[in-house]
Amino acid sequence: MAILDAKGRLFGKISLLDIGAAIVILMVLVGIFIFPGTGGSVAQVGGNTKPVEVDVMVRGLTVSDPEGLFQTLKEAETTNVIIRNQPHGEVGIKEVIKLPRSQAVPQPDGTVKSFPDPRPELDYTIDLLITLTDDALITDNGPVVGNSPVKIGTQIQIEGDLYNFYTSTVGVRILDGEG
Repeated sequence: MAILDAKGRLFGKISLLDIGAAIVILMVLVGIFIFPGTGGSVAQVGGNTKPVEVDVMVRGLTVSDPEGLFQTLKEAETTNVIIRNQPHGEVGIKEVIKLPRSQAVPQPDGTVKSFPDPRPELDYTIDLLITLTDDALITDNGPVVGNSPVKIGTQIQIEGDLYNFYTSTVGVRILDGEG
């Protein structure tokens, strides 16, 4: 009796293709269960976690009731954030500052003075500086909030019951202790 017959079967009973498929399946199972890999998120890898403050700036947000939005954010203790299109969850709101809308006006003597912008359409526009607080994993490349590194320029989406808008990170401070 030949080891391989004309149809590619071993001893006339088992196909070589079936044996190859069984070996591949066995290797996959060994790879999944015996060597599962590191897995998990970046934030779960052992590291130093510290509180951080992240300043975000909102420029030219058009809203029908700017003062109402300002009061809503000022009174809120937390808000939901999405960093680099990755939902993170709730973070604290430490401070909300309304920034003035001004315009540079040249003076006859050559100096320039800043005056409130008189344009009526700005009654529906607001500029804010918001300080967010959360715990972050401190890596060699900076703080990581959730699974996303946060640096100056990082776009952060802020979401609440009645608002959802994008901001830009303008400051990141790593605090030493609970602060």
